[in-house]
Amino acid sequence: MRKNILTIALIAVAMSVQAEDSEQIRRNQVGYAPTQEKVIVIDGVNPAGKLRITTPNGKVVKPKVSRKAVSPWSGKTRYIVDLGALTQEGQYRIALGKDEACTLTIKERPYRDIAAASLRLFYLIRSGVSITLGGAYNRPMGHPDTHVLVHNSAASPLRPAGTVISSPYGWYDAGDYNKYVVNSAFSIGLMFVTYEQFPKYFAELNTHIPESSNKTPDFLDEMMFNLRWFLTMQDPYDGGVYHKLTTPNFEGFVMPTDCKQPRYVVAKSVTATLDFAAVMADAARIFEPYQADYPGFSAQAAAMAERAYQWAKEHPQAFYWQGQLKDPAVTTGTYGDGKASDEFFWAASALYRLTGKQTYLDDALQNKPQRFTTPTWGNVASLGAFEWMTGGSSNLPEKVETLKADMVGQLNDYCAEAIKSAATSCFNSPYGNNPRDFGWGCLAEHLCCQALALLYADQLSGQQNYRRYAQQNADYLFGRNATGYCYVTGFGDKSPMHPHHRPSAADGVDTPFPGMLVGGPNPGQQDKQTLKTPYLSNYPDESYLDVEESYASNEIAINWNASLVAFLCWLDAIL
Repeated sequence: MRKNILTIALIAVAMSVQAEDSEQIRRNQVGYAPTQEKVIVIDGVNPAGKLRITTPNGKVVKPKVSRKAVSPWSGKTRYIVDLGALTQEGQYRIALGKDEACTLTIKERPYRDIAAASLRLFYLIRSGVSITLGGAYNRPMGHPDTHVLVHNSAASPLRPAGTVISSPYGWYDAGDYNKYVVNSAFSIGLMFVTYEQFPKYFAELNTHIPESSNKTPDFLDEMMFNLRWFLTMQDPYDGGVYHKLTTPNFEGFVMPTDCKQPRYVVAKSVTATLDFAAVMADAARIFEPYQADYPGFSAQAAAMAERAYQWAKEHPQAFYWQGQLKDPAVTTGTYGDGKASDEFFWAASALYRLTGKQTYLDDALQNKPQRFTTPTWGNVASLGAFEWMTGGSSNLPEKVETLKADMVGQLNDYCAEAIKSAATSCFNSPYGNNPRDFGWGCLAEHLCCQALALLYADQLSGQQNYRRYAQQNADYLFGRNATGYCYVTGFGDKSPMHPHHRPSAADGVDTPFPGMLVGGPNPGQQDKQTLKTPYLSNYPDESYLDVEESYASNEIAINWNASLVAFLCWLDAIL
């Protein structure tokens, strides 16, 4: 029987707002493990002689400033205070003079609830079914997608334009109600990275979904809900994969049942087809032990993956160009990409692990990256790199050993560079020390995925070289940052309340879905011309706005939440 580590009651507790808040004291609002590094930052106020910590047993501690740092952008001075000597579990009161106070929590497994909630979010954003186990977030079925039209850009002899197909299930992609193969495949692939490291952890993770009573881990059940949609997105005529299932234009901020636009599958693309091939190849391996619940899926997925890869080999320049779509034109999320070498590398790597066929090894070698980059939907080379690092065993062919060593070396080089500025940074973390760290979806693509890379390198080394740096990124994410926000909805005492997310805006519930990661500070401010509320700052790390209209800084997306799941579940598994 799987261990119950998340209940609806715990989610409700996580969503409650604590009474005390502080503008100057920046700390991890979720909590620390007893043996974990514990650092807080005092923003803009010298705490000398003012800072007091009251322990759970009433003892008063007067910590000293370890160092100070000055922001290169705002010029603000931050004072770094090390509280690592505090190890007793319980609630600590931090006071800065008479007017500023907050709490700090130390407990075993501090990330258990938030990690589980980040995964459970995928249940709440399921498409094509009624949500019945969501408590206040229950809703009737929306977008059954049993009457989907084949757009003229996706037509084939077997399915001419206007053909009606059934393409149900899957997850809503982001703040909108469409479903995109590129991003869905990337999201599953990213979460598979952590699953393959800790299958026993996920076997015990109960997220209270309709499938929780079966013999398959809830994590895999949730992935299967999206994979069932994938099975409908391959054209049976030639094996190519439709780029997305979409309305011509974005819907308004209404509930799914109020959406009226027709839905289409549009243009097959090489990037969607390769991402599909990669994730279906991995799914074929990973689901093999769960034939009782999903009979025949592994064989079907393997065949579809190989057929998709063959289509991509025959159509290497079939990129998605949305501006060419007519009758009707389509204006929803593009997920466009003008190169496919990284997708070829990921798909070939996954298919080699599945089949051992030489052709896939040859293609992987031909498309291998020259340096490690954090995974994004537009650059999936690192997902291919993880395939080789994860899939190693003894007596491998020499070319495989060489490729694996190359990928590990690239990862180690990246991690060594990533941590260089942490010890002198304003918020004591690898992330957030370069203006390039901030931008669209930065908290996922730059913070969580950087931390995931650090944890992977740490695991490979077996020496815990990078673990504390990954934990520092969690501290930043949960409140030790320039805005003081815990950037995950429903957790901490200052978290986003108005994400750019249609169901959260339209469901009549005051609090948004819990467990959502928002995009984060974005100095590009691509939405500023349409906002009623202006950004409060142009500084890179402060350019965030918790308003519904701010799609540039406050939207949510499955790929961002996938990075949160991959990161936090890994941390929870090792703490």
